[in-house]
Amino acid sequence: MSGDEQKLLETTGDVCHVVRDGEPVAQPAWSSCRLLLTDRRLVVAQNGSKRTIPHGKVTIPRDDSAVPDDVDTTGAVTLRVGSSVFAVTATDRDDFVETYCRANLGGAVILAKHPAVVGGVVRDEATWSKAKFALEEDVFRLRFPDGDQLTARIDDVGTVEERTGTVMGSQRDIVAVEHTDDQDRSVETHISGTPRHASVAATLFEHVVERREDDHELSETESQVLMALYSGVSPFEMADFVGISVDEVEAIYQHLLEIGAVDEVRTRTEVTLNAQGRNMASEAMSEQ
Repeated sequence: MSGDEQKLLETTGDVCHVVRDGEPVAQPAWSSCRLLLTDRRLVVAQNGSKRTIPHGKVTIPRDDSAVPDDVDTTGAVTLRVGSSVFAVTATDRDDFVETYCRANLGGAVILAKHPAVVGGVVRDEATWSKAKFALEEDVFRLRFPDGDQLTARIDDVGTVEERTGTVMGSQRDIVAVEHTDDQDRSVETHISGTPRHASVAATLFEHVVERREDDHELSETESQVLMALYSGVSPFEMADFVGISVDEVEAIYQHLLEIGAVDEVRTRTEVTLNAQGRNMASEAMSEQ
């Protein structure tokens, strides 16, 4: 390891090969290994041999068909390197997926458009630019060549959407990340670049959202309240807007507070959607 390479994790783990040199493994199975993760590469040591995987050579398959249904990849990160696909997990780390994605993408120069959408309205004047992607403990940052900088909390990410579009004259994968800005507006930052950049970013932010989610059954009225908040209806106008009593609104707010969908602004009556709530509202609206 070179002097400026930073070791991030060294531990035992497990690896499961599902595709070798383009051919599916007949009976994929997990086996023990040693893992060394740095800011430049992942080293998997197994049976006296070592495989070094530079971050720049990796993509993360976004298609579930890359791994057979009978292989449990919970807590693992699935890597495609050339014509091979395998899953890796650390035995003593609960969140190896995020740890690996942070190591892989942190410090990379990607393509970004920010803000691409503000309050649900597409900003036609927004353009793509190179940006340095930095990941710290609780935030992600984009540093642009003109000196502008975006800083957003990881746990403030509400929804993540993947699409394909034209980026600087080429068709590329795009990851649309919804969060709030310093004016408390719902905005989207669009991230692209190489297939590696897009696949790792999508995996990272999707993992953050899924880690926070829990299956909460909402009543039809609760969904209406969430969607109204998402659309900008004032909490003070909610009873008239939805057509229920103030006491019913208060009870719904209390339930939404308990499941982590809103944050309390002041005692009684006023709440504001957080990332979890925006994600739930977006899902509710897509089901209409």
